[in-house]
Amino acid sequence: MKKLMAILAAAAMCFTMLAGCGNSDSSTSSSANEPATSDGSTASDDSAAADDSAEADDSIDDFDSAPDYSGPKPAGLYESSHTEQEEIRDISAWELVKEIKTGWNLGNTLDATGSNTIASEISWQPDPTKKEMIDLLKEDGFNLIRIPVSWGMHMDENYNVDPKWMARVHEIVDYAIDNDMFVILNTHHEEWYFPDEENKEQDIEQLKALWTQIAEEFKNYDEHLIFEGLNEPRLRGTQYEWNGGNKASRAVVQEYAQAFYETVRASGGNNPKRMLMLTGYAASSQRSCLKDVWLPENDDKVIVSVHGYLPYSFALDTKGTDTFDDGNKGEIDSFFQTLADLFYVNQIPVIVGEYGCLDKGNTQERVECTTYYLESAKKLGIPCVWWDNNAVGTGGENFGMMDRANCTWRFPEIIDAIKAVYAD
Repeated sequence: MKKLMAILAAAAMCFTMLAGCGNSDSSTSSSANEPATSDGSTASDDSAAADDSAEADDSIDDFDSAPDYSGPKPAGLYESSHTEQEEIRDISAWELVKEIKTGWNLGNTLDATGSNTIASEISWQPDPTKKEMIDLLKEDGFNLIRIPVSWGMHMDENYNVDPKWMARVHEIVDYAIDNDMFVILNTHHEEWYFPDEENKEQDIEQLKALWTQIAEEFKNYDEHLIFEGLNEPRLRGTQYEWNGGNKASRAVVQEYAQAFYETVRASGGNNPKRMLMLTGYAASSQRSCLKDVWLPENDDKVIVSVHGYLPYSFALDTKGTDTFDDGNKGEIDSFFQTLADLFYVNQIPVIVGEYGCLDKGNTQERVECTTYYLESAKKLGIPCVWWDNNAVGTGGENFGMMDRANCTWRFPEIIDAIKAVYAD
């Protein structure tokens, strides 16, 4: 029953995306880390060409199907060259994060839930991921890519992940790893977890089953591969969704984080030394949520994960201001001061896994905001990862930065501003 409900919820999300997102009105949203459930855009043209790796029958299909992935793997799947255990440096997360400059999100892609086949990659945007996109990132100074992945639609009733889906995720991870970049791999739009007492037992069971498979699949990789257990876990559709939750829901999110952590640490290969990102309620930038992030004792290989679209009215509210000035810089200052107070002073590293400012036809203002935001982050050694949902134009939640079809930048001025912050 829970699996069916998750499928129906994902279908509803898909239909919402096709109609366009309207969740950023400041009258209904109060959180600066909420990019309309992180996908943040209208969906792409359904007539887009299918992914080269998809088979002819991997189209947007029924949500009522009951796949069974327990059998042998299909022939012809992508095979990684990373088949032997690699040497992994035994360094702290504090040391490793110093090596990361700036990052980019492959948004609205593997996190899309428009199909339970590998065609979901192009169900919210039209461009299959290709190595040339990652080459562009590398050439322009990005040394971190976050790869958001939604897994629930690609799991059977026994929580087995579709081998075709796992293989496609693995292929894209290798695009970046083979380019000597850092990679954050996560679980993203997982409609099956809902942090309350009624649901937590089954949620944790599925979360452990999922991370057991991911950890096994990528156990050979060195410290360049980072696991992020959760993305914005929250009480969806309630008054608490984007308002910091409540004490009970934040406590359940702590249990999720601990389950993820213990599952990966107990797995094989390099995973006992792998860097793990731990997320609080909704990945919220609110101090109350950040204070409740679960962190293990005596493990220096963990990183706090948080999202921050700031200043909210400028960066995320489609009906908000298009001006960035001294009047709204304070939100950025307060955010990074909170991170300094709670984590920096204790040498607990942080990565802002999502940030950005949507396009309101105000490129120069976006340049100034991005520069100020990143300079503030750099002072604390906090890498930030731009949310690129491949959505363009004005009037919606359009964070698209890369022209993925042509592997060029739509806003080179903003890219130049990012590069300038990390030039030295």
